[in-house]
Amino acid sequence: METVRLDKWLWAARFFKTRQVAKKAIEGGKVHYNGARAKTSKNVEVGALIKVPQGWDTWEVEVLALSGQRRGAPQARELYRETQRSATNRQREAENRRLANQAMQHPLKRPDRKQRREIKQFMRGGGMDSGGEE
Repeated sequence: METVRLDKWLWAARFFKTRQVAKKAIEGGKVHYNGARAKTSKNVEVGALIKVPQGWDTWEVEVLALSGQRRGAPQARELYRETQRSATNRQREAENRRLANQAMQHPLKRPDRKQRREIKQFMRGGGMDSGGEE
């Protein structure tokens, strides 16, 4: 039976670019193994649940196979399966980010001449409807 350290498995499964980065994420408490913080030297077992941060998202994956060698992305995806709950959470969060970005878009055009005059008047402290009356 092959044994693989957690940092090496995460690197082989292509969650992290280097083992050093994987090690820092594990030591920083960002990676959870079966619901608890793990150490770098933890041996990975088939069937274990691992939570891994990836950019804005957190993946929750079930270990399907062990490998200590880094191969291509198609072979790396065969090492794990994402849980259904994780996939729906990631899709929901992506949709929320997309909607938030749409709401923060800038106006489509620059202010016209009248709008610029109103802006200047407002910035001077005159307000929008100050026609000299008090």
